[in-house]
Amino acid sequence: MAATVAAIVLLPATRRTSSASTIINISRKLNITSCCNYSSSSPSSRKQLILYSKPGCCLCDGLKEKLHSAFSLSSSNSLNDVDLQIRDITTNPDWEKAYQYEIPVLTTLRSDGTEEVIPRFSPRAGVDHIQSKLAAALSRDD
Repeated sequence: MAATVAAIVLLPATRRTSSASTIINISRKLNITSCCNYSSSSPSSRKQLILYSKPGCCLCDGLKEKLHSAFSLSSSNSLNDVDLQIRDITTNPDWEKAYQYEIPVLTTLRSDGTEEVIPRFSPRAGVDHIQSKLAAALSRDD
């Protein structure tokens, strides 16, 4: 039985899709050991989580580390059916205008194509807490 693992994909503003080799190369830079072993669920049935961030943002870096840990945890709130997309706001003027004073910002991509902002986690929030809150936020669109 193949393990299901969530992928973390960094996308520039002008490129919305990426190949498996791009995901693997990115995962190596982020020290992610396995990222592309998907379950039988189709990409369209996978839930989407988006993190708006920018280079040099220590709050963003802290949240990225906790998200990576939350995606690695096995529990009843598993995030195995979730893809995380990290968007650099400096690559898109609309994102920068919307989020320059708010980052890090987490959103879920709803089935109707809209994004819903997830309330910000305290920098002191534990990984278990973050995982359970994300699972709850992502299940609202089911």
